[in-house]
Amino acid sequence: MNDSLIPIGTMAKLNHTTIATLRLYDQMNLLKPVYIDEVSKYRYYSINQNARLDMIAYMKELDMSLQEIKEVLESKDIALIESILARKNEQVHQQINDLKLKHDAIERSIKTIEHYRKAPTSGICNLQYIDRRYIFKDKCLNNFYLGNINDYEKSLTLLRNKLVENGFSYIHTYNVGTSIKKEDYENFNFVADNIFIFVQSQSFKNRNDIDIIESGMYACVYAENYDDEIEYAKKLFEYCKTNNYQICGDYICEVLTEFNVFDGKQRNMFLRLQVPVKFK
Repeated sequence: MNDSLIPIGTMAKLNHTTIATLRLYDQMNLLKPVYIDEVSKYRYYSINQNARLDMIAYMKELDMSLQEIKEVLESKDIALIESILARKNEQVHQQINDLKLKHDAIERSIKTIEHYRKAPTSGICNLQYIDRRYIFKDKCLNNFYLGNINDYEKSLTLLRNKLVENGFSYIHTYNVGTSIKKEDYENFNFVADNIFIFVQSQSFKNRNDIDIIESGMYACVYAENYDDEIEYAKKLFEYCKTNNYQICGDYICEVLTEFNVFDGKQRNMFLRLQVPVKFK
């Protein structure tokens, strides 16, 4: 046997891989040993095959599958490599976008939990400046204020279905809001108008179905129970009236977080009820 041949174990160590990997490459015809001992069936390689292993390793780093690598190496077609890499490039961009969405969702969750811990006592009205927000909204097909939280769940399910249809990640559906038209709210006519999700500002730049809630001063009150909303919303109206604040936009109920209570029986929400105001 030629002394220049390299045993499979040594070949694996030289190329920072494993014997099992080299055997797999042999089975797939990606890299065949130059010699196999007839008695021991032991595989031997040449130092010149390191270049082939380097190419396979590089293609794997580019996220190409072994089958794709096999097709490329067998075809010897540079155009095939280009087309596969172009497809991989798109996949990587999508993965980056998905990770960015997850990162934003994690940061938003941290902020809302902190908001929950530091928020004023529930039921106590106050004034807040709230920055511009971006929403994806849908009309409420049923007025859940006439029913209970189960009716709200139905509206939320419809919204989530529309989100999926429009290419939104499911992770968005944990920052939800609902609105009542200004004239209905001022007459204590609780009719759900829109249900929506809050999205990050970069989503607004890429889509034409995103609406804006402008920044401004808002009269706010917090609630820790879905069933308290109507009572607290009326209290918020009286707060504005007492302080001569002029309501200048629709009433919004925003779900800040659902991490506040761990209850498997029904949804437990920390709510910020709010109306935009200006001063007479």
